[in-house]
This record gives sequence, C-alpha cells and structure tokens, in this order.
Amino acid sequence: MSRQFNVAVVGATGAVGNQILEVLAERNFPIGKLRLLASERSAGDFLEFKDEQVMVEELNNDSFKDIDIALFSAGGERSEKFCPIAAAAGAVCIDNSSAWRMDPEVPLVVPEVNPQDIGQYKTRGIIANPNCSTIQMVVALKPLQDCSPIKRVVVSTYQAVSGSGQKAVDELRIQSGELLNGRPAECKVYPHQIGFNCLPHIDAFLENGYTKEEMKMVNETRKILGDAGIRVTATTVRVPVFYGHSESVNVEFEGPISAARAREVLSQAAGVEVVDDLANNDYPMPIDAAGRDATLVGRIREDESCDNALNLWVVADNVRKGAATNAVQIAEILVAEHL
Repeated sequence: MSRQFNVAVVGATGAVGNQILEVLAERNFPIGKLRLLASERSAGDFLEFKDEQVMVEELNNDSFKDIDIALFSAGGERSEKFCPIAAAAGAVCIDNSSAWRMDPEVPLVVPEVNPQDIGQYKTRGIIANPNCSTIQMVVALKPLQDCSPIKRVVVSTYQAVSGSGQKAVDELRIQSGELLNGRPAECKVYPHQIGFNCLPHIDAFLENGYTKEEMKMVNETRKILGDAGIRVTATTVRVPVFYGHSESVNVEFEGPISAARAREVLSQAAGVEVVDDLANNDYPMPIDAAGRDATLVGRIREDESCDNALNLWVVADNVRKGAATNAVQIAEILVAEHL
C-alpha cells in the first residue's frame, strides 16, 4: 500500500479552504489523517470530506502534532504566527497568504513553472503559494520564456470579486439585484459600488502610486521565473464577475517569436488550454474558466507597435488554479519527490 500523509487544512471554513478540500478529494490525495483548523468561532462545526463529516478544531499551538503537510489559507497574520510553529512540529507548510512569498529562504512555486524550487522548503519548512493573478500569468509566460528570454511584461487584470472572499461575492449579488430594481447599492466590502462598475483598486495603495496587488505581480513574477531583470508593470482592476480572473498581457522578448509559434508552444504546455478561434468567436472568458484548473490563453497576436512582442488574453479560476489547486499540486510533488 502506498504511503499516506497526515494533512491539516488551516482556514478550512473559508472559501479557499473549502476548495482545497474539494481538490484534495477530486485528486485522491493520499491522506491518512485529516485535521480541519479554523478560528474559535468555527470550532465544533463539521465539514464534509469524501462523504464523511469531519469536525473543525480550533487553531492553536498544539494543532500540528503528527501532521506531515499543513495547507494554510487563513490570512497573513495567522500564517506568520503558525507556519513556524507547524514547521517546528515537523509539518511542511504550503501557505496561500502573501506572508512568506518574498522571503529569500522560502520557495515561491507554480508547479508548471518552477517545480524544482520545491526542494528549497527544507530551510524554513515553508512553501509559498503565489498571488492568484501571478499564477495564471506565469503559467502562460513560462513556455514562451523558454523560447526566447522575456524583456518586459505589461499586464492589466480584470479580477473577480471572489478574490476578496465570500462577503464580496454576496455584495456583488445583492448590489446587482438592488440596482436592477432601481434601488441604491450599499457598499460594505469595497469603497465604491462594484455592481455594473470597475474599480482600479485592489489592496492598499503604496507611495509609488501602485497597489500592493500590482507590486505582488511585479515581484512574484521575477522570483518565479528566476529572472530579476524582467521589467514588469501592472494595473489591477476589480470587475463585476463572480469567479475567474482575466488578464491582458503584453510581452516583449529578446528575440522574435510569432503568434503562430506561440500558439503551437502554448498548445503543448502543461496547464494551458489555447482558446483562439476568432472565426467562431472562440476566446477565453471567465464563465468558461470557472470550476476548472486550466489556464485559458487566447487573442494571441503580434504587437504591431513593438518588435519581438506579443499580446495575450489569459483567464483562469482564481479560487481553484489561483489558490487551492496550485497548493494541492505543490503537495503532490512534495510527497512524490521529497517526503
């Protein structure tokens, strides 16, 4: 019988935590004991896993005894506190927050892009899961980078409200109903109405005029692709879509790469599905990505304003590939090659 592993899911009652449980079940991850951890207010609740009811326990300093892998999705503050505690207890932490992403001793991993970095977890006992918008972009960029080094990336994102959590999903649903019935929209999650609107504001603004979300894409892309010299600039926008982030990506390369060659390369790339049949109005849309793990790439065309540059339209489910599935894929490589 193949070896099984004791797994803890931290933040199990949240949207990403629930999705992690679904993905673990779907992919038949070799779980021996499953421990679900959350805040005190959720302790004692039950969540379903493979047709069984598993009780949620309160997260505390003693939660990680006998745990092999801890999947964290409970926010940066809890990750900063409890990842070192879990690692000291012998668990390998796969963290979905931004707390550890830029730590030079913590690998930042997208399995289709840099799986070789997973082995670096031994220094701190932590592997970081990148930002959702970064994940889907580098899945599309890496196969092209292997054809010709990337000089510059200009990306504009159109990000679903589920990236802000369930309360934001509810806010869009409620606002849409209110506005369609001629009533004013109440704003609780976002500073402005999100229903039938776009907000060029994701996370806090920084002194340089960018947001934290935008700078995450800049810094994480360089780290994952292993090239600090790539120039990256980002504008991130929240749009009235429930699930699925979309991105307009302009990429400048050191040498020429045609749209036809890019289509060929991407059609053979792991985790990528090319959707690019303009004659039939076939291109990536968030409604097609929702509930799936593939990164959809289309509108592939040469940039007529710049030599050696391409435009791409990249779409993926931000809760699955952008969070839960990526974390579970990391765990699969971890158990197959390192534990």
